[in-house]
Amino acid sequence: MATAEPYEPVQYHWFFNQQVDSRDSWQPFSREDSQGLEDAFSQGKNGTEEVVVATEGRRYDVRLRERRRYAVYWEQTPTEVRRCSWFHKGNKDINFSPYTEELCDILEDAYMIAVTLNEWKSNLELPTGETVILHNPKLMTQHQNSFKDFPPSPTDRAQPRTLKRGIENISIEIPEGEPEIVDHLVFMVHGIGPACDIRLRSIVHCVNEFRNASNGLINTHFSQGETTTTIGRVEYLPVNWHRVLHGETTGVDKDIEKITLPSISRLRQFSNDTVLDLFFYNSATYCQTIVDTVASEINSLHSLFLQRHPTFTGNVSLAGHSLGSLILFDLLTNQEIDSEATGRDELHDNDPKIATACCSFNTLEDALRGQGLEEHLKILQRENVDIDSLMLCSERDLKDIGIPLGPRKKIMNFVKKWKVHSRAGSGHAAHSSGLGVRSANEHQTPTTSAVDYQHFDVGIGQVSIDYPQFAFHPQAFFALGSPIGMFLIVRGLKRIDPNYSFPTCKSFYNIFHPFDPVAYRIEPMILPSDVNLPAMLMPHHKGRKRMHLELKEGLNRVSSDFLGSLRMVWQSISQVPTPALAEGGVNSMSPIEEPEDSPLEQEEKIMKVGMLNRGRRIDYVLQETPIESFNEYLFAIQSHLCYWESEDTALLVMKEIYENFPVASSQS
Repeated sequence: MATAEPYEPVQYHWFFNQQVDSRDSWQPFSREDSQGLEDAFSQGKNGTEEVVVATEGRRYDVRLRERRRYAVYWEQTPTEVRRCSWFHKGNKDINFSPYTEELCDILEDAYMIAVTLNEWKSNLELPTGETVILHNPKLMTQHQNSFKDFPPSPTDRAQPRTLKRGIENISIEIPEGEPEIVDHLVFMVHGIGPACDIRLRSIVHCVNEFRNASNGLINTHFSQGETTTTIGRVEYLPVNWHRVLHGETTGVDKDIEKITLPSISRLRQFSNDTVLDLFFYNSATYCQTIVDTVASEINSLHSLFLQRHPTFTGNVSLAGHSLGSLILFDLLTNQEIDSEATGRDELHDNDPKIATACCSFNTLEDALRGQGLEEHLKILQRENVDIDSLMLCSERDLKDIGIPLGPRKKIMNFVKKWKVHSRAGSGHAAHSSGLGVRSANEHQTPTTSAVDYQHFDVGIGQVSIDYPQFAFHPQAFFALGSPIGMFLIVRGLKRIDPNYSFPTCKSFYNIFHPFDPVAYRIEPMILPSDVNLPAMLMPHHKGRKRMHLELKEGLNRVSSDFLGSLRMVWQSISQVPTPALAEGGVNSMSPIEEPEDSPLEQEEKIMKVGMLNRGRRIDYVLQETPIESFNEYLFAIQSHLCYWESEDTALLVMKEIYENFPVASSQS
């Protein structure tokens, strides 16, 4: 009889359920997060209070007793979490799936007995009706016993499910853990519609994709410098404004639905969800809703991020895709250099009653009492909300902490009026050499009937609304597939003052794919009209230009050299004889025409490209892939949605972020 091997307890790993095409897909936590969950489970398994563990870069919280995973920064249905040790897979399944924790305990007990007694090939009846056969430590199968509606077919009987014990015995990719230290924070704003890429994924999924690309580049392109500074990571957070615009608060979807024709319903629904966002942004009423939502969401996320990362000392940047870049551009042009110094002493309004009310509230209690809402004071105090933080709250924040709809609307209306009055005396974007100069007298409260478009050389034609202020000064602004240039032209602005820069943001990058039908350039609006400077070609993340582009340049160079040689031969043949030149003298000769500078020579002569990016280049173009180069029309739509998965785009963002950081780029 063979000697029994000693029993070794199984190693647990934590998983969460992620719905993919309405089907369960169990994903493992990183080893670091799984160990953190296991430690918390071991320490609190005898307690009765809920234990909350932050996971995945502190973007999710896991409530251990509830076995649920909750998103922190965005709305998402909570997902199930399991402490897993046993897994099963059928012949048609691609991946192993974990058993419930109860079944894992049953299987582990049976396995321990079989190993200890060295007795195998025993049957184990599960509570679910299936039978598990432990053939040996390496072969274990599950068989279906109960067929309530019809007898099993021969194929069903012959295809048992395979069982595996421990995560080390299944083929699965465990994600890398993320560093605790965050070096930089980037807020990413989406464009039109609820879907952001060619696979119709949400802004959350697309930003996750961009974050993964960024994390990968940290390891491959940036190494620790000579100092003892530890490289952390860059956090990217999504900003969703479409949900609010098309939600119950505005009721705009119901109004549009009433007037929508019934024919080609799917196309009309798509148009209502996407294209109409452009028209909404050019409406004074809904433009105010959009910019308020974007700024409020960013400020709220920024505040929440600082709460969860109290030691964060890095900078913050902004990135916008498509229409989202235009929204951020308009907000940045209307930021005040010292927004915190916009004191409440400057509040004024034509209505003395409202002005007095807004100025007289020094505490949260006074503000709520003045609106007849003092009964909700305890809820706000419980969340440590004071009068200043109330000004940064969004309606979603108030809903999350349990304030009912009616009082919530009253509070938001008060906050909106407070913001309007607090900035009425200071004006917006009033910079003497700026992109758009607007005096305080030109500022108007948004209305549906009086839309004020500016068409002067110093104006940028924005709808006259109240532009909210960010709670921070961004380091950089990245526009992805952006129509900013086109909108400025349509608004009546033909040229951007070379001396202009954003009041609170000193870096600006306009990144686009060469086939993107929505993207437009910025630099030609800054440079002299006689300068034809091509956009900067972004380097490939693997360190060189794509091979098909090098081949194309090589062929163009050979063709150019050949034509140049022919031109020189022709000039030598057709040259005027020397005696004829002597007759007319030197003064009779035509002026010698200077050859036109090549784009490279022009670039060398240009020292500054305006001040939007501190004198540096602004327009950056991606390299198209070989398959895209075959037909630019075929890949036009895809090229506008490619930035979320573009490692080249992520690399440019990372280089700006770590430019003054004590790290070295391992590849150029």
